[in-house]
Amino acid sequence: MDPQQELFTELLLKIKEKGYDVYDGALPPEGTPYPFVYLGDSQQLDDANKSAVLGNVYQTIHVWHNNPKQRGTVSAILLDIKLICRKIEHTVSFAWYVRNMNQRIIPDNTTKTPLLHGVLEVEEKFS
Repeated sequence: MDPQQELFTELLLKIKEKGYDVYDGALPPEGTPYPFVYLGDSQQLDDANKSAVLGNVYQTIHVWHNNPKQRGTVSAILLDIKLICRKIEHTVSFAWYVRNMNQRIIPDNTTKTPLLHGVLEVEEKFS
């Protein structure tokens, strides 16, 4: 398994273990209960090296809530996910550590109901 997929799978399993509804590939169907987590795009950048696989994986994770007055709930979910990311030190084939995280909470008016949208961008180094 390539590093990006290995990290993606680990995040999916660990976030589900915390009790959150997690989706990937496509957003959930209309009527899905809020809040929920969506594992978005991933990017892998390999470092040039002749004898080992090294590099960075950038993973975007989204959290949506349908109650704009519950910003603290979105913030708490993002914190849980950040702690999960920081605790991932090894997967089957790779060692990991967090290099950077960027968190935003923004209003989302793409549905009839106003939403809160948390966005977490994580950069993980692998070796």
